[in-house]
Amino acid sequence: MLYFSKLRIIFVSLITLCCILIASNNILNPDQRFFGKKINLGLDLQGGSYLLLEIDNTPVIDQKLQNTTTLIRTYFKDKNIRIGNLSLDNQKIKFEVDEKSKQLVLETFSDENSEINPYYPRFKSHQFDVEDLGNFIELSFSRQGLVKLKTSSQDQALEIVRRRIDEVGTNEPNILKRGNDRVLVELPGLDDPMRIKSLLGKTANLSFRFVSNNNQDSFGVELLKYENDIDEDYVSKRIILSGDNLLDAQPRMNNQTNETVVSFTLDRVGAKRFGKATSTGIGKQLAIVLDGKIISAPIIQDTIASGNGQISGGFTFQSATDLALLLRSGALPAPLNIIEERTVGPDLGQDSINAGMFALIIGFLLVIVFMFVKYKIFGLITNITLIVNLILLLGILTLFEATLTLPGIAGIILTVGMAVDANVLIFERIKEESKNEKNNIIAFDSGYSKSRTAILDANITTLLAAIILFFMGSGPIKGFSVTLGVGIFTTLFSVYFIARLFTSLYVSKNKDKERLI
Repeated sequence: MLYFSKLRIIFVSLITLCCILIASNNILNPDQRFFGKKINLGLDLQGGSYLLLEIDNTPVIDQKLQNTTTLIRTYFKDKNIRIGNLSLDNQKIKFEVDEKSKQLVLETFSDENSEINPYYPRFKSHQFDVEDLGNFIELSFSRQGLVKLKTSSQDQALEIVRRRIDEVGTNEPNILKRGNDRVLVELPGLDDPMRIKSLLGKTANLSFRFVSNNNQDSFGVELLKYENDIDEDYVSKRIILSGDNLLDAQPRMNNQTNETVVSFTLDRVGAKRFGKATSTGIGKQLAIVLDGKIISAPIIQDTIASGNGQISGGFTFQSATDLALLLRSGALPAPLNIIEERTVGPDLGQDSINAGMFALIIGFLLVIVFMFVKYKIFGLITNITLIVNLILLLGILTLFEATLTLPGIAGIILTVGMAVDANVLIFERIKEESKNEKNNIIAFDSGYSKSRTAILDANITTLLAAIILFFMGSGPIKGFSVTLGVGIFTTLFSVYFIARLFTSLYVSKNKDKERLI
């Protein structure tokens, strides 16, 4: 029935009032807001930077193969199976095996419970493809094995990139996967991404190693350059401590030397190793190596058993802050290369906002004029409802602190069309009912009831499309689907509660008129 109880009227009024208060946050000053939430503008509206990063998985693949080589040697030694000439070349593991042991070795690699060649039930494939070359057996990553490795590397890189960017304090970054070896980073409001690029371009692989006394290349020693790319030292390949043992790192001022340093805290295992290394290495130089370059190589003066230390290297406060951030966030599993970079200026973003708002206003005005000419007083009710519908939509988007993009504005404009479509279906149905029913209240009530199926069908199918776009799309497509999906709910609420309330009030007061629509 068209009748609305007082409780329902209060319910509708409270929801509408709350949405108006919440939506007003977007135009009020921060100290005047109802509470501290607002709609965030996307990259295309606010301006900012867009970076597409590609993960260089070569080091990850090489490291995995190197670990597998060690595992194979240990595994077959424990099984008393003789293998020889075990080598790693061109991302392939190759080893010699005698004829008696070959079948057993092949079965070891093909077993679904293999300890050295994991099986993926989902792909129905092993991590490594095995090829019989007569006296030799060759292993290389299977297609599924590479996908699994790259996906794992991408997940890890995504998390570390997010940590680094969050610590910089960038507002509402958008960090997404692209394929299985790329990461998309959108930074709204940031028009100079040089610092971010510098942070993301470093793997942050930290290690502590002793400087070698042998000033020549030999087994277990390598020549590394200092950060100035001029000085160099021979450093042991044996890693005493890695960045994995760090609990915290912070920039500090050294009061004695009056220079900026990075102080670090180690976990229990790291503190034990560091204490042992410094106690046995007094008088030696300890090289602090970051991404293959020596930051500093201080001489150990005394045992450091507390698990706390300092890294010095002529840092400015900014560079010390960035190094501490890199160490806290952890090392990337593989280097990241920037393969695409775009910067959207704030002026272009403002132009997009103006164009979107202009399109919304023009469309809205045309709809208002059409509805008023076509349905007179009921067209006016529809127009008021459309305005309330937009406020409801903005209120909900504000409540969830959604990010509004240019496609999102297109979704709002489409919401206006969907709302008008629902009202047109209702009013046309009421016209048909009025031809056979003289009682205006019954005619209007029948019009609302009999048009419900068509309206729900149209809105539910559109909602399903919006849900599919949200889960299968990304970036701008998600922005469009969010505003469209939320707009469908606000449309149904405004049509069946707000517009129907106004309509029932008008019809109840004019029920004796011969024809209302």
